[in-house]
Amino acid sequence: MDLGLLLSIVIGNIFISNFILFKFLGLCPFIGVSRKTGPALSMGAAVIFVMTLSSIITWCIYNFLLLPFNMEFLRTISFILVIASFVQLAEMIILKTNPTLYRVLGVYLPLITTNCAILGVTVLNIDMFFKEGKALSFSFFYAVLQGFCAGLGFLLAMLLMSGIRERLDILDVPDSLKGIPLAFIVASLMSLAFMGFSGFKF
Repeated sequence: MDLGLLLSIVIGNIFISNFILFKFLGLCPFIGVSRKTGPALSMGAAVIFVMTLSSIITWCIYNFLLLPFNMEFLRTISFILVIASFVQLAEMIILKTNPTLYRVLGVYLPLITTNCAILGVTVLNIDMFFKEGKALSFSFFYAVLQGFCAGLGFLLAMLLMSGIRERLDILDVPDSLKGIPLAFIVASLMSLAFMGFSGFKF
């Protein structure tokens, strides 16, 4: 097992190549659910759950079903079906355990299905850990780790954004900047700050 690759997956997905602040994937829930820390934390946890399990299932589908039968062209649609299934599972769990949170998350919870960050990490797993139609050594472990760490990066960005927006809500802000305009300004400044991590080398 390559320690350098492990470090690059963990630190890269959380800080350097953060799916929200570097790759700009998953901006819809990032802007929509980050006004309060509670919903942001729950959304981040749901994304970690879906990303990790989707990474497991999509790796197995690609390795044991699509590759042996030469059906790699079905990769995207099969991955979307897997993600949609796990989002429905997460939605049912949240509805049963915490109906109040389910109402707070609203439309953004089903939108995890179309969250390009989740599809992005599953496709990235295949592109990185399969070469010439074969899985690399320890590729399953790397794929699961990447899904989990990408979810942690998503959660980190959500928590930072929600903390900043909660503070901004109590400040005297011009009316023209309140809400989404100020959120985009904050997101762009956060993205610039995270670009400082791009100097790390492994």
